[in-house]
Amino acid sequence: MKANNIAVKVEGVSRKFGDFVAVDNISLSVNKGEIFGFLGPNGAGKSTTIRMLCGLLTPTSGSGFVGGYDIIKEYEEIKKDIGYMSQKFSLYDDLTVEENIDFFSGVYRVPKEKKKKRMEWVLEMAGLNERRNAITKILPGGFKQRLALGCAILHEPPIIFLDEPTSGVDPISRRNFWKLIYDMSREGTTVFVTTHYMEEAEYCDRLALIYRGKIIAEGTPNDLKQNYMSRDVLEIDVDRVVEAMEVLYRNGIETAIFGSLLHATVENAEQEIPGIKRILEGLNITVNKIEKIIPSLEDVFVTLIEVA
Repeated sequence: MKANNIAVKVEGVSRKFGDFVAVDNISLSVNKGEIFGFLGPNGAGKSTTIRMLCGLLTPTSGSGFVGGYDIIKEYEEIKKDIGYMSQKFSLYDDLTVEENIDFFSGVYRVPKEKKKKRMEWVLEMAGLNERRNAITKILPGGFKQRLALGCAILHEPPIIFLDEPTSGVDPISRRNFWKLIYDMSREGTTVFVTTHYMEEAEYCDRLALIYRGKIIAEGTPNDLKQNYMSRDVLEIDVDRVVEAMEVLYRNGIETAIFGSLLHATVENAEQEIPGIKRILEGLNITVNKIEKIIPSLEDVFVTLIEVA
């Protein structure tokens, strides 16, 4: 792809804090207008990476560009050209909704003639027209989340960075938030989003999985399932989930709890289903169902972590 279609590109970027390597020699590129998911467990290096891309932290080594600006030499220019929403939402709790919007309009130097129009847009987008004079700290989490997003994009940046934006909000608010992300992407905005919710990865155009500071896989959601999952995944419905997981683990079968079910990773589903059923029923664990399923991204991630 031509360089002018690339919104974010980094090569060999690392960040150390003393002897601790938080980000270890990562390379990635994000296309303009793309929703790019940066996934991994807490402490994997996601927030450190996003802070380097936003010009808030200087890499220890490596190089990169965001919106055409060098992340080492032109970090102040990057800050003017992006939107950034941290997982703590970066709002002032003691200000009203309107006062927060007005404050961030000043921070992002929104032209005076556009301020009112942009404020009304944020209020409409966030569903806060009726709460414009409410103190921010009394708002439910979903409203705070949308207000924070609106404040981060008041200046209509071409690239937005969202660091764990759905952490701590309810499932309905999370779904509504992703609809907003989709809408922005369709209008040409590049969205770089970090999350540890694996199911949210399905919403992204492409993903990178990071673990212990290293990128261990990259591609579309389907690419990851097809290219990084060589074994079969079984979904197991039993009456005593935790006990069943422990039993299978002791028998050398990799198993994880998914809600009220188990997912087991095996070499060959057809060959191993009878043996698994025999093991469980031999201990009087009722097996309601065992079937081969399409792996989820969480299955892929768990498998990759085990070999990383």
